[in-house]
Amino acid sequence: MAEAFKCPECGSKHFYHDPERAEKICSKCGMVLEENIVDVGQDWRAFDHDQRVKRARTGAPLTHKRHDKGLTTEIGKGATELFKVPVKKRSQFFRIRKWQKRLLTSKDRNMSFALSELQRLVSFLGLPKTLHEEVAKLYEKALQKGLVRGRSIESIIAALVYSLAREYESPRTLTEISQASGIGKRELGRTYRYISRKLDIRILPAKAETYIPRFSSMLKLSDKVQMRAIKILRKAKERDVISGKGPTGCAAAAIYIASVLEGERKTQRDVADIVGVTEVTIRNRYKEIAEALNIEEEVERKAKEEEDK
Repeated sequence: MAEAFKCPECGSKHFYHDPERAEKICSKCGMVLEENIVDVGQDWRAFDHDQRVKRARTGAPLTHKRHDKGLTTEIGKGATELFKVPVKKRSQFFRIRKWQKRLLTSKDRNMSFALSELQRLVSFLGLPKTLHEEVAKLYEKALQKGLVRGRSIESIIAALVYSLAREYESPRTLTEISQASGIGKRELGRTYRYISRKLDIRILPAKAETYIPRFSSMLKLSDKVQMRAIKILRKAKERDVISGKGPTGCAAAAIYIASVLEGERKTQRDVADIVGVTEVTIRNRYKEIAEALNIEEEVERKAKEEEDK
């Protein structure tokens, strides 16, 4: 096998390619070993990233965020496309566009509507692109299994977003999903349980810590408050105080305690309005956590100092 890579004239193993003549030449004796070599590279040159993007003809990568994976050519996507067509060919343009719509299968129409709803929901809730892609895959799987029949597309999409948001540690409350999608919480919960069972989705309950950054940002609190709240929750978890309690209520209580201790006090009403829980829930979780960590007196003293200012 090694002999095939030696020059038959001088036995040298050193060669070079001449791109102008498309030849492979022995660097020692100059014998031409191969000629008419096919260049498999691109037929254009680019000197920076922008030129490379503009001149590339490979197209965008496949994506599950579109019902056709991004491959289908759509005729006449917008109203302005009509004015690019000569007057004599407009009737033909309308006819072709009409037949393209007619030839779409029911699955494609369903996927098209569902993915547009998913796009709106992900954008509204500020969720990551990876989650968007994964929800699109799961919805297609649910559609192929016939799980969508008899249920609204919006409820299936909302249920999948609710379940996967927790897996990606970007959890959203049931109330937030309900308000964004327009689906009632009862129907959303029922659909979530059904779709999780049928698709074998096993998502662990959301951790209270994962809610801290977003709620703190919405309350315009500093990074110090966020870190303090996370430490409080971790200590409370070690002492088995928040086990079995609602994660949003525990997160709200930890944020309230941390904001008081760091001198950026927010009232329980302020926190409750943002988090979407009642003041009673925050008060109960606050008392349990503060007593377990022996910081109740310190929190009350600092809260009183803030009120007197």
